[in-house]
Amino acid sequence: MSEVQIKATLAKEATALLAGLSSEVKNAALAVMADALINEQSSIIEANRLDLVRGQENGTPTAMLDRLSLNEDRIRCIAEGLRQIADLSDPIGDILEVIQRPNGLRIEKERVPLGLIGIIYEARPNVTVDAIGLSLKTGNAVLLRGGSSALSSNQRIVEVLKQALQNTPVPAEAIQLVEDPNRASVDEMLKCKGLLDVIIPRGGASLIQNVVENATVPVIETGAGICHTYIAADADEQMAREIALNAKVQRPSVCNSMETLLIHKDYGKENILKLAEAFQDSSVELRGCSAFVQIAPWALPATSEDYATEYNDYVLNVRIVNDLAEALAHIAQYSTMHSECIVTKDPDTAAQFMQHVDAAAVYHNASTRFTDGFEFGYGAEIGISTQKLHARGPMGLPALTSTKYRIYGTGQIRH
Repeated sequence: MSEVQIKATLAKEATALLAGLSSEVKNAALAVMADALINEQSSIIEANRLDLVRGQENGTPTAMLDRLSLNEDRIRCIAEGLRQIADLSDPIGDILEVIQRPNGLRIEKERVPLGLIGIIYEARPNVTVDAIGLSLKTGNAVLLRGGSSALSSNQRIVEVLKQALQNTPVPAEAIQLVEDPNRASVDEMLKCKGLLDVIIPRGGASLIQNVVENATVPVIETGAGICHTYIAADADEQMAREIALNAKVQRPSVCNSMETLLIHKDYGKENILKLAEAFQDSSVELRGCSAFVQIAPWALPATSEDYATEYNDYVLNVRIVNDLAEALAHIAQYSTMHSECIVTKDPDTAAQFMQHVDAAAVYHNASTRFTDGFEFGYGAEIGISTQKLHARGPMGLPALTSTKYRIYGTGQIRH
């Protein structure tokens, strides 16, 4: 048997035990794992250093190295995410619906675990912990396949968490990491029907497309993040600047960062120039339409390909539009249905924007950077779903459940 088959089988065998664990047992295990991350942060940071050195040697862009990097503050936040998951209500066993039939049958619709979740993701070792925490809380086992660029970090994190579970009722076998860095291991996971109950890809457009197009296992699709901010003519200048800068600069390597800024032509040349200079001061490379380049001549001309690109870097497209309708049309053409924002004082304009934009998260006067399980109060997320079936937006605990019906009778038969 291959590594994928062996580890998927071990995790699958753990699902029966996991499904029967109480919330108290699962919460205690999450707390133990959070403590272990803090206690072992030095060894985790050292393993992460090996990944960073390899990344630098391979010419990995600075923004992508930021996604990969771990330090004490980030590990503390990751551990806090586990504790927040423990504090959240456990959805498993919730009765969603009760139907009392005329013949006396009582039908209950109950939340249950999905089973064994496969997660394929790229260079963000925090995803390893988030995925494990959310999966165990919902009684699911997990088969992880992270990017090769984070292999040392992921190996050490999984070792720490599995060791932490040794003295708990939660089976350590429920956590499995595929360590084979070859593409073949991904392809094999996609065909693990019968072992994996669902696959969740988390990463760039090419990864997600490969999973969606080639998996025989059911897929929950997370999406790339070509996110927009639209500044209306009446937007408060300081608010617009702070929101736009935060959406791009605060952490450009993540999927909820802004890639294109749309500005109403009546927002004012002086305001547009100040905004452009603020981005220049933040070392952001600007690419814009002809009207914007006339105002900010150091900007490069933007192409259709630019508008369709998720940079995950200090690069930003800027387009000046005539009205809300043109902004909506641009978003409809290029959006990946992740996160979109409007900055305006007018509630009617905001209402039109929020009604017509088709995205998982739509903001009025707030940065797109808030599309995140932690920020939404979920403790963490398994990914940001941009599809419309099963789950959409930050996927917290309920998104990792299915349902089953319990039917109680007193001897009824069907005639």
